[in-house]
Amino acid sequence: MDYKTLFDSHVEKLKLENRYRYFVELERQVGRHPHAIWHSETGPKEVTVWCSNDYLGMGQSNHAIESMNKAVSNFGTGAGGTRNISGTSSSIVALENECALVHNKERALVFTSGYVANEASISAILSMMDNPLVLSDSMNHASIISGIRYSRADKAIFRHNDVSHLEELLAAQPIERHKLIIFESVYSMDGDTSPIAEIIALAKNYNALTYLDEVHAVGMYGEYGGGVAQRDGLSDDIDIIQGTFGKAYGAMGGYIAASDVICDAIRSFGSGFIFTTAMPPALAEAALASVSYLRTSSSERDAQQQQAAKLKQRFKEIGIPALPSTTHIVPVMVGDASKCSEISWTLLKEHNLYIQPINYPTVPRGTERLRITPGPLHTDEMIETLVQALATTMKKIDPPSMHANAEDTQIAQNG
Repeated sequence: MDYKTLFDSHVEKLKLENRYRYFVELERQVGRHPHAIWHSETGPKEVTVWCSNDYLGMGQSNHAIESMNKAVSNFGTGAGGTRNISGTSSSIVALENECALVHNKERALVFTSGYVANEASISAILSMMDNPLVLSDSMNHASIISGIRYSRADKAIFRHNDVSHLEELLAAQPIERHKLIIFESVYSMDGDTSPIAEIIALAKNYNALTYLDEVHAVGMYGEYGGGVAQRDGLSDDIDIIQGTFGKAYGAMGGYIAASDVICDAIRSFGSGFIFTTAMPPALAEAALASVSYLRTSSSERDAQQQQAAKLKQRFKEIGIPALPSTTHIVPVMVGDASKCSEISWTLLKEHNLYIQPINYPTVPRGTERLRITPGPLHTDEMIETLVQALATTMKKIDPPSMHANAEDTQIAQNG
């Protein structure tokens, strides 16, 4: 067996389909967000980043930096082991208590990433259920899918945000069968939100648990940064809320918040929790500083919403084909993988603007896009620079989306 040829053929196929991922080497600089240094082939260049998941710039905030520096000096760089083998630091315990407080839940569990939080929690919950059925939104992201697959539970996929379809699936099951409904609050590729209240009502009516992924919402919505469910006054009715420290909180790691018994069960049966080295205290302290700060400060999320609204309005005025997002995520449709990558590279090389292209399998073929994430530190001048550069580039490259009608855009949004 010629393994090299085997692997080369798979990689080459990605390149031919314009699905190969080219990494752009960026050097973030404290106090300069959303600017960064791009280490290009011709040398370093300053660029403005428009696709970062550090949505509020908290990864460069004095709160997080000072807490992390102090923790490294006091505790060192590593955790020393798994949570069960010397890795449960006072910093992690404090972070878990803070997350529970943010979401008004009895308890929280911290994981090494949001991906691990989903995979470990979902698989553990389903493994303890009797003949469970998991009902998953068709747009749920990879870590949720992985957790479901790992559990080997029966699954039913309901059409994106379609509560009627979800009810059909629920009604077809015996009321006593164990059921888990998994969905997200903010879907990061379209920027839309889920019908949380309707899903909660169905869960109560059909005896199902609810699992809500809030990774693209925590820190940015709700009175205390608890997410969209908190903003809408619904978080107390969600059984398990999952979040991340790697996006709006500007650190790294993930967590769930739920009842004491659910967290204790996942802590006891989730292999991704049990057998992974714990989060280092310094990282936990950085996350804790951000979570604590955003629990009391709303100025960052208010400014984020203001700048997102400005960008959407300018796109509308100038004719840029952006989806009608209701959140801070602004997807600009392209509709062709090759041209999506070409637009991204043109913006980077000619205008010093970085927006990563989003192609299949992250989104369906024919719905390729640029995913733009304006934040509170993107100024009005930066917005106008982006609008003009994107308009020029889109006109030059002429992607299919520039000729799509409203119906085509809606089809793309629905996936």
